[in-house]
Amino acid sequence: MGAGSRELEIDSGGVRIHVEVTGEGRPVLLLHGFPDSGALWRNQVPVLADAGFQVIVPDLRGFGASAVPASVDEYSMIHSVGDVVAVLDHLGIGRAHVVGHDFGAALAWAFAAFLPDRVDDLAALSVGHPASFRATGIEQMEKSWYMFFFQTPGVAEAWLSADGWANFRSWCDHPDADAIVARWEATGTLTAALNWYRANITPDGWVAPPLDLPLVQAPTMGVWSSGDFALTEQQMAGSGAYVAGPWRYERIEGPGHWMQLEAPDEVNRLLLDFLEA
Repeated sequence: MGAGSRELEIDSGGVRIHVEVTGEGRPVLLLHGFPDSGALWRNQVPVLADAGFQVIVPDLRGFGASAVPASVDEYSMIHSVGDVVAVLDHLGIGRAHVVGHDFGAALAWAFAAFLPDRVDDLAALSVGHPASFRATGIEQMEKSWYMFFFQTPGVAEAWLSADGWANFRSWCDHPDADAIVARWEATGTLTAALNWYRANITPDGWVAPPLDLPLVQAPTMGVWSSGDFALTEQQMAGSGAYVAGPWRYERIEGPGHWMQLEAPDEVNRLLLDFLEA
């Protein structure tokens, strides 16, 4: 936990959500995705806090220090939107800037669409709007092969963990692979992490919003990195069609999927420029 930070345990319908809050000022919520925890944002938190933001970083359900529901259905997007509401309500926050990455970006899109009065600005990193993702076609489907594979309980877990987690390491090339593997081995929460895919991806491998999403009303920035192994540029660049508010698209040249860790200075520059505008 960083200097000036406090840790909270928040109840969301009986599910405990671990949250770290740093700084004071305008609230900004940072939502991680698979296979991360709130630690993904460690390069952004101090910069945003120093710029005058109250930075709110939850571990999403099934990850990090948050609770691990048993049922696949409990990882659906509707429950996760409820977690975001519970966090903001507990802190007495009506509206916040929302920044999401990977599944956290999908959650941020859904939250901004369904609850526009709770979102000042939306920044989506890597993962575009669910409808844009679905519309991208065969190139994105090929990159998303693992979403099909992760639907198979037991088989996916065995493949990822085989040979000292060699497949997990080579598949995603995550900068924090050692820490993630250590967490899964200590807590046995790999299945919980995969349940995000099992609860929110259709059998044909596409992101499944629980309902047709209304257009996003908030000013929105989409950021894609050219080295992303899992996502096409089109699924992010085309997301502006689903935003009624001002839309901004940014491409970062070079880094892979985990741009916050691989190009933190550029990510921080874009977030500050967008959120302070």
